[in-house]
Amino acid sequence: MSFLVRQISLTADGREIVRAATLPKLQLSLGRAAENDIHLPDLALEPDHARIEQVDERTIRVRAIGTLGFDLEGRTVLRAEIHPANGAELRFGGHRITVSQGEDGATILSIRRVDAVSEASEEKEETKVFSLRGLLPGKRLTAWGMALAILIGFLAIPIWSYAGRPANDTRNIYKMVGDKAWSSGPLSQAHHALEGRCETCHQKAFVSVRDSACQTCHKDVHDHAPAARIAMARAEPGLGGKLLAGVASAFGKPPEGACVDCHREHEGAGPMQPAPQAFCTDCHGTLKDRLKDTKLGNAADFGTSHPQFSALVQTVPGRHPRFSYASLDGKPMDDSGLKFPHDMHLSATGGVAKMARTMKTQYGFGDTLACKDCHKPTADGVRFLPVNMERDCQMCHSLAFETIGGTVRTLRHGRPDQVIADLRAYYRSTGPAQPIALGGMARRRPGNYAQGQIYHAYFGAMAARPSRADDAVRAVFSKGGACYDCHTVTPPGADGNANWQVLPVHQPMRYMMNGWFDHAAHRTEKCESCHAAPKSHDAKQLLLPGIDSCRTCHGGEKAKADVPSGCAMCHSYHVGDGAPWMPADRSVKRDGADRPKELDRLSPQRAPGTDREI
Repeated sequence: MSFLVRQISLTADGREIVRAATLPKLQLSLGRAAENDIHLPDLALEPDHARIEQVDERTIRVRAIGTLGFDLEGRTVLRAEIHPANGAELRFGGHRITVSQGEDGATILSIRRVDAVSEASEEKEETKVFSLRGLLPGKRLTAWGMALAILIGFLAIPIWSYAGRPANDTRNIYKMVGDKAWSSGPLSQAHHALEGRCETCHQKAFVSVRDSACQTCHKDVHDHAPAARIAMARAEPGLGGKLLAGVASAFGKPPEGACVDCHREHEGAGPMQPAPQAFCTDCHGTLKDRLKDTKLGNAADFGTSHPQFSALVQTVPGRHPRFSYASLDGKPMDDSGLKFPHDMHLSATGGVAKMARTMKTQYGFGDTLACKDCHKPTADGVRFLPVNMERDCQMCHSLAFETIGGTVRTLRHGRPDQVIADLRAYYRSTGPAQPIALGGMARRRPGNYAQGQIYHAYFGAMAARPSRADDAVRAVFSKGGACYDCHTVTPPGADGNANWQVLPVHQPMRYMMNGWFDHAAHRTEKCESCHAAPKSHDAKQLLLPGIDSCRTCHGGEKAKADVPSGCAMCHSYHVGDGAPWMPADRSVKRDGADRPKELDRLSPQRAPGTDREI
């Protein structure tokens, strides 16, 4: 059973156009909504107005869904049963539906639009009925009116407000004024105190902020490099770039290199947005093409075009150390003056692990030592403090040698001259009958430290002649001694020394002096994912991750990486206090030089009592 639906419309010259469609359904939906089987775009109808159902072979039923109903033979009804063989005429708003039966028994619904004009007809489409077109002025008049209102509100009134305000008006600086409309947004956190004081930075009307206005407060800001070098480093702009620069200059924009090129304000009340990557790569992307004498490699994008990291390492330890910049590609060594095998201390099976388990309750160790047991972060979590003997090592490597009335005496770490003096004083007071007890219970050492084992003979030479203090001193500073096993020791006579000497330990808090790294931002990562300490057997091995390790997460500014990273994420533009260290004299060679004075700030052991970082 099916319906034959005929849509009848008229052309401009009065000809009928019939569009027929057979719908093999037992029920048809009718209404204003487009998803109905019979769509009648008429405001007099509801979106879902009625149903036409096939009851049997001779009867159809028409019923309204809502309360508006429909007309049947001049009467408004909500429901009707019709015999198609007898024919009928239905009226839905401005449309007439004639019901008849075809030769094959199919029900024919002929739909024709009624010509009478009414609120219900198609003469008034929805867009016209609900439009305000007749109540508003024309488009052209509206456009001119809006343009005039914008000029008055955002140009004339602000100019009048600015021109009419006293030059030194400090009483009403936070009062709403007309030129406030020119502000594109709130100031950043750094300049929040200047909110409402536009003239502090914008010293001249319709002129961009000048460097002189910035330097009123930022008096100690250093240049990125000498101005002549920066000028040489910049790429020559093309014709389009020169044209844009000329237009910008005509409207008061300062030349390239101005503070506002990088420090952009009115972009939100949060931290000031970092400089975009292009600001740096305009010079550094092809730097070696213009500065032939530069030691810097081209850097256009961290993910695709960036040189390998370089670290400042100590090549010669001692009182007069030497340092050198070295690329991590060459796997450089850093001679800190320490002898320390990371693999032994992190092993899960050696004597260190066994000792850690015995002190688990007292010191919070696990079944093995972990990086955090010795390396303590700074208060802000950015870097790690140098390892301290008393805080990080002494629980295993004790320097105790005597107990007096329950008080334990220890050799003074870091003071070789004092160690020698204490040993001589000890033997002077005890005489030959009481040897020093730096082994046994007072002296703890992980691993095999029983009689005859490797960690027993800290004073082996003393055993034969315990009455001689010189033997005890020699034993401490010789192989197997308390100092020798961890430090580089020079005997008397070497380097002009009168006594035994221990080379100063250099523990820098940073190696990559031209970049910035924040450990706190990487606290979700394990130490071993970047530092190969479990496989390191030599303290000289520099356990820094190379650029490939960082690129597993970091890509360029616009890269589809886990962490898109522009230049400003790791590099500071200005040189000086508070910025990553660089030599003030740019002529200093990178292939080795005496220890720069600035490095004293990086090694607290060289400057006791200070923890200043750069």
